[in-house]
Amino acid sequence: MTTIYTVICWSGGVILVAIAVILFILYFRGTFRDRIEYKLTNVPHPQDPRFALAVATLSNSVFTTGRNIDYWIEADDIYAARIEAIKRAESSIHFETFFMTPGRRANEFAEAICDRALAGVKVQMIVDHHGSKKLSKRYWQRLKNVGVDIRFFNSFNWRAPIDYFARTHRKLLLIDGKLALIGGAGISDFWDGIDNIDDTGAWYDFEMSFEGEIVAALQGMFMQHWTYVHGKADLCLNIFHPQPTDDPQMLVTAGDDPSYRSSSVKALFLTSIYAAKERIWISSPYFLPDENSRKALIRAKNRGVEIKILTNGSQCDKKFVYYASCELYRDLLVAEIEINEYQPSMMHAKALLIDDCWISTGSANFDPRSFFHNDELDISTAQPELVKNIENLFVRGLSQCKQVNIAAWRKRAVWKRVLGQIVLFFQSQL
Repeated sequence: MTTIYTVICWSGGVILVAIAVILFILYFRGTFRDRIEYKLTNVPHPQDPRFALAVATLSNSVFTTGRNIDYWIEADDIYAARIEAIKRAESSIHFETFFMTPGRRANEFAEAICDRALAGVKVQMIVDHHGSKKLSKRYWQRLKNVGVDIRFFNSFNWRAPIDYFARTHRKLLLIDGKLALIGGAGISDFWDGIDNIDDTGAWYDFEMSFEGEIVAALQGMFMQHWTYVHGKADLCLNIFHPQPTDDPQMLVTAGDDPSYRSSSVKALFLTSIYAAKERIWISSPYFLPDENSRKALIRAKNRGVEIKILTNGSQCDKKFVYYASCELYRDLLVAEIEINEYQPSMMHAKALLIDDCWISTGSANFDPRSFFHNDELDISTAQPELVKNIENLFVRGLSQCKQVNIAAWRKRAVWKRVLGQIVLFFQSQL
């Protein structure tokens, strides 16, 4: 009995210490602090020339111009476009990403990069330390052996362990300072459906390419991160090619080093939501709107704006996030906001469409991690061709969704509700 009692006491003590440590970390991460509620009035419509200026100033975005050259949906076309762009590089390749795993896609990427490095192309890579942890040292050494300069973003540091929560979530490929590819896909076979959730098809995602002055702006943002991870940056003229033209106006939102007081991504999204008059379509694999964002959406619905959410169903790679997300649906469903869960496979596309004239798209999800923790990269524009492409992405995705019914939502399993509520306790970190 004494032994059993001792084991119980020790086990209880360990559990209490673990809980105390978790609460301590959450406390210093700002989980329990009061949130500032954004409520905007008299926001110009996206077709008003003042709108872009308002968004830029509120979200710390960079004003530039550029043109969308191409657009791809799903894994085969996305990865083929990246490899082709890398093969065309003559002087420099700059690449930044969050997620990489071993497999065919990583090997194809390494082969293409090594080929250009051996041809004398300068290659610099920023890879998130956490998101690439499954790749072996041998993989990285293969790249380093041919002269590729690789830096890991925010490696763990015992002197500042809580800082490890900050990640780069960007996906950016820059070729010769003249071409930029940006989207949501990592370097992983997951996007082919070869993942940890037994998918039956490729993930639903997309990639865009740009030319023009916007490439110089994106180049500067890469160099800002390069300086952070390396301490040095070579701003040689052959990687910056500003080209003032009559190209469409664009905004680049970096979401750099966000905090609860200043979130560029949240300001970008909410300003756009308040500007809508006809429709708001949101695509996000992880849809975890905070109370402020839910109120903004409900206000928009009450003034007659059509709202459609495209997100994941049970085919989500982070099931616990999906269950937490479902716990936030009630007020939105009561307000008759349409929530659509993608059925064929994992849905990973991130986009915001306002009326028929404004889009924001890139790496940011509609969740607290993208708002308050990650370094993101989104492009916003009224360029008609890109707006139409994003609208088509929504139409295609929504046609393969199951709309959430409030009656069925109320009947979901008790264990899913309990798990969702437990995970919601950590919502600010998701």
